[in-house]
Amino acid sequence: MTSSTDLLLETTAHASLLEFLEDTEQVVKQVGLLLLSQFGQVLSQQKADGSLVTQADRDADTALVSALRQRYPHHSLLTEEGCQTFDGAEWCWVIDPLDGTTNFAQGVPIWGISVALLHQGRPLFGLGHFPPVQQTFWAAVGEGAFLNGNRLRTRTQDIGANDFFNLCSRTLNRYEVALPCKPRILGSAAHNLMAVANSSVRGGIEATPKAWDLAAAWVIVPEAGGVVRTLSGVDPFPLEPGQDYTNRSFAVLAAGTEEIWQQLRACLREAD
Repeated sequence: MTSSTDLLLETTAHASLLEFLEDTEQVVKQVGLLLLSQFGQVLSQQKADGSLVTQADRDADTALVSALRQRYPHHSLLTEEGCQTFDGAEWCWVIDPLDGTTNFAQGVPIWGISVALLHQGRPLFGLGHFPPVQQTFWAAVGEGAFLNGNRLRTRTQDIGANDFFNLCSRTLNRYEVALPCKPRILGSAAHNLMAVANSSVRGGIEATPKAWDLAAAWVIVPEAGGVVRTLSGVDPFPLEPGQDYTNRSFAVLAAGTEEIWQQLRACLREAD
C-alpha cells in the first residue's frame, strides 16, 4: 500500500520529505518577510463576515498562490483571500495567507501563515509559520510533528491550575466556560490550535474557524499525539467538491489527549 509520504513526494516531484519541506518552508518564509515589512503599517477593512482584511493579506495571498502554482501547476488552491470553493481536485493547497489579521493590523506580534496540502480533500501536510515569534510548525501524516526542527509530543499529565487554555473572542459569546486552568485569548486561530502540539497550552477552542484556519493544524496536532475535533461531530475534512467554504465554520476543540479533550469538552456549555 502506498504511504501518505510516497503520495506526497510523487505529486510534488521531490526526492525526499526533507527536500519538499525545505522548498515549502522557503516559499512561506519569503512571504513571512513580506508581511514583516508591512507589520503595523497597514489599514484594515471589514469583510462581510465581520473579520478584517488588509492589503498585506492580499499581497501574501498573491505571493503564495504564484509560488505554488509555478511549482505545482496540476494542484488546485483554496485560499481565504482568493478561491473559496473546492473544485474536487485530487491535490489541493489550502492557504490562510495571514492568520491573525486583527493582531497584525493593531501591531500585536502573534500572527502567521498557515498552508496545508490535501489529498482527496484530506490534509496530508501542514505548515504554520509565525514570523514575529520565530516559530515554524510542520507535520506530515505518519511522519510526526515538529517545531523549529524539534519533534513535538503533547503533554499527558493532568491539567494544573497554572496551565493555559486558549480561547477565541467569539467563544465567550457562544459558550459558558468553566475551566480547570487559566484562559488566554491570543488572536490567531492557527496558533491557538498548534500551541497544543508543543504543550504551551493544554487545549484550545475556536468557535468559528474556517477550513483554511484548520487545515494545517488538522495534521500538526494529531501528529504530536493530540486530538483536534469539532464539537458537533461534523468534520470539515474531507472537503466537499463544489462546496463554497466562504461562510462555513466549524467549532473545534484541541487537546493533548483524548481524556483531556473529554475533560475540556465538559467545561464548555452552549450559552442560552
